[in-house]
Amino acid sequence: MKLELDKHSNQPLVEQLVESFKGWIESNGGGGGSRLPSIRQLAAEHGISRNVVIEAYERLVAYGLVRSRPGSGFYVAATAPTALAKAARSPGQLEDFTNAMWSLFKADESHLKLGCGWLPNHWREGDDLTYAIRQVARQSRSGIFDYSTPLGPLDLRGLIQERVRLLGIRADAHQILMTGGGSHSLDLLVRLLLEPGDVVFVESPGYYNLLGLLRLQRIQVVGVPRLADGPDIEHLEALLAQHKPKLFFVNSVFQNPTGSILAPAVAHRLLQLAEAHDFQVVEDDIYADFQHESSIRLASLDDLNRVIYLSSFSKSLSSSLRVGFIIARQPLLKPLVDIKMLTSISASHFAEQVVTTMLQNGSYRKLTERLRTKLSEQMASTLTQLKKAGWVLFLEPAGGMFVWARHPAIHSSTQLVQYAQRRGITLSPGHLFLPEDGDSPWVRLNVAYMNDARARSFISEPIGP
Repeated sequence: MKLELDKHSNQPLVEQLVESFKGWIESNGGGGGSRLPSIRQLAAEHGISRNVVIEAYERLVAYGLVRSRPGSGFYVAATAPTALAKAARSPGQLEDFTNAMWSLFKADESHLKLGCGWLPNHWREGDDLTYAIRQVARQSRSGIFDYSTPLGPLDLRGLIQERVRLLGIRADAHQILMTGGGSHSLDLLVRLLLEPGDVVFVESPGYYNLLGLLRLQRIQVVGVPRLADGPDIEHLEALLAQHKPKLFFVNSVFQNPTGSILAPAVAHRLLQLAEAHDFQVVEDDIYADFQHESSIRLASLDDLNRVIYLSSFSKSLSSSLRVGFIIARQPLLKPLVDIKMLTSISASHFAEQVVTTMLQNGSYRKLTERLRTKLSEQMASTLTQLKKAGWVLFLEPAGGMFVWARHPAIHSSTQLVQYAQRRGITLSPGHLFLPEDGDSPWVRLNVAYMNDARARSFISEPIGP
């Protein structure tokens, strides 16, 4: 077996190995049963780390191309032809998205996840959460054992109704659907509202999980540049002369990854265009609780006519407690509930009860107040570090978790990702945040991880080979 590896390539060695094995399996081992080189043999032959080989084999197993036989080694799976055919039919770059997530979740705990989308564990406050968990366990046996209701608990939806009222969003509790987090909300909306071949607009750069989800469903994705004050309206108008989108996905506050906030004038014009060109807007507001002073929301201006609003408690409270919600016009709720029940039966009743308890006793409000202050301080410190080191900033966010930046001497974020990886830092390449093809010099940095000495060194030291 001859595998071509280039240690000087911008493509990580793991990905090169995976692609080489795919090509070999397609040409030579499609029938299954062929034994692959041992981990030790492959590492020695190519002068690479055993960990690189292990991760490559694990990915091949996950893709259904390879099977592990304990005590014997790795073999081409009998399912390999089917898996290869499925991959050939899949929309482009899906593997890029999953590889990025794989890198973040599979990274050793010793790695600094500077490019991730969640708060570090040492920022999490466990006392109030533990109290709420114990209270639910003591007072509500149904909260531990039962399914939730189709829409979600009425008391929780009533509390959310009051919270979004403070943002200017007028919604009845019966217009609120509880979900298993923001990603679940997006999945439900894509399943209900889109079919393969439909055109949707997304922000560029934007949330790469959403881009992967849309490509998975074979949706035609068109990018609208995100500026400091929201989507580029002039570019949007030009695109509307060429395309007829069904949906436009927009982050209103602390947009992922740029950290920008939607301005009132842009919001008004966006809604005018939605009305004139007959498309709906999905307003993703999962960073709402990181904002000190509320800004404009599309759902408040539109009164939920063409806007579907979603948010989540996962970013602020706990990534393990997957609690999110969708707010929409009543006619949309019933089919969304149908899909929710068919795909997941219900959201976690236990997690919903924990969130309800923390909203009722005020502990969630106090927690988010402390988080906002801490993030704002960390954002200011991070911006100072980046500017002092000469990094180029897309903008200077007023808060939130993310800074979109690029190193002045590096023109490929893939190269920067590899440099960081060798220093125990995990990042995602900037091109993953773009709906269009091509490389990008930009990377997303999570300010909550910037106090780590490795992050400060990575930012301040000259990038070497």
